[in-house]
Amino acid sequence: MSLFTHSLKELQSLLQAKEIRVADLVEASYKRISEVDDTVSAFLTLNEEGARQQAQLLDEKLVKGEATGPLFGMPIGIKDNIVTKNIRTTCASKILENFDPIYDATVVQKLQGAGTVTIGKLNMDEFAMGSSNENSAFKTVRNPWNPEYVPGGSSGGSAAAVAAGEVLFTLGSDTGGSIRQPAAYCGVVGMKPTYGRVSRFGLVAFASSLDQIGPVTNNVEDNAFLLEAICGVDPMDGTSANVDVPKFSEALTGDIKGLRIAVPKEYLGEGVGEEAKNSVLEALKVLESLGATWEEVSLPHSKYALATYYLLSSSEASANLARFDGVRYGYRSPNANNLIDMYKNTRAEGFGDEVKRRIMLGTFALSSGYYDAYYKKAQQVRTLIKKDFEDVFESYDVIIGPTTPTPAFKVGEKTDDPLTMYANDILTIPVNLAGVPGLSLPCGLSQQGLPLGLQIIGKHFDESTIYRVAHAFEQATDHHTKKPQL
Repeated sequence: MSLFTHSLKELQSLLQAKEIRVADLVEASYKRISEVDDTVSAFLTLNEEGARQQAQLLDEKLVKGEATGPLFGMPIGIKDNIVTKNIRTTCASKILENFDPIYDATVVQKLQGAGTVTIGKLNMDEFAMGSSNENSAFKTVRNPWNPEYVPGGSSGGSAAAVAAGEVLFTLGSDTGGSIRQPAAYCGVVGMKPTYGRVSRFGLVAFASSLDQIGPVTNNVEDNAFLLEAICGVDPMDGTSANVDVPKFSEALTGDIKGLRIAVPKEYLGEGVGEEAKNSVLEALKVLESLGATWEEVSLPHSKYALATYYLLSSSEASANLARFDGVRYGYRSPNANNLIDMYKNTRAEGFGDEVKRRIMLGTFALSSGYYDAYYKKAQQVRTLIKKDFEDVFESYDVIIGPTTPTPAFKVGEKTDDPLTMYANDILTIPVNLAGVPGLSLPCGLSQQGLPLGLQIIGKHFDESTIYRVAHAFEQATDHHTKKPQL
């Protein structure tokens, strides 16, 4: 039995009782990676030497009986768009294939302070642009439940590594559903916190007004512990919010009597598969039996969310990705005789098709003559989408619906049809546009034996209520206990 089938609390008590060492956890992680990662392809870079040294230092602390916290000694994987000092960070792009950062992201510093061990960097869609993890410049991540299927994206490596038991938990980033959608496809728990709850300093920017770092774990309790560790205001990030960080783990009371749930009819309407719909309706029955009530509501502007998102995120990406030009760091084209060719060829050779597609779309939306028609209009619609959520939250505690319209699809099935691929995020994108928190947790399996995800959306900075509902549901069902057979 793998050590990683235990929860955080259980592993902590084994450590404190000296039944296991931190070194054992690290070795268990690398052993599992060597067994399954040829199939899953979740990791891009391993930090073996650094992790073993770190484990030794932590074990010495343990022997001395020095204070430890809930995350002490735990192996973690970090998505490859979060910078890590002296550990290669590529964003799964050729243009950063040789980039070794000289500093740590704020979340990485916080995790090191909490005593975690960085096992390695996780595969993803290039620059976090994609919903299937097929846009990585290096290799395609596979779904541990069935390697013929995608794990979701862009944090596909983060979700697959947890589902495959390679690490206990991981960090991902979510711009339009990039934590929640892979969490749903791989049958794990993924949280996108409120925009501003977690510092973005050291996260390689895709769309700065939408990006958020969040935790991916096996269960709700571990997720709450991990989010506690990475939250908080950061002077290095002007968008991080100066609000108190509650103890999310204390919200897991299991008591949801009197809780008011809103279920948007748009989330169970056209384009959402029967399996996803039915699993949500079954989940609502469970929550009803625990004393919650639910009603159907409307988020009328959600139908414009997809178009709004791709205009805004691509516009921000076109500005953010201008820094990758081969001048100061990263890949530089050898096929250039002058400065202009160096810029052109570096970017043509360094970026993949999806990234180029979005840079071009964004540059067009921001160009003079089109700015008002596209970018400005999309910002106005975003305000309407945010208002829809605020109106619903005046009367309800949480919003519940499916995380994705369907279970995972086959590798290569949608690569030729970007618009169908984009539609996978139709239920997660509105949450990012509104800046509210959302969590995905397992709520059943499809006929093919692939996981389905339940999405719980909360008010701004009210992650505690989301965790309370998710934990109550998890305790009342056994969906989270089902694991892929790799």
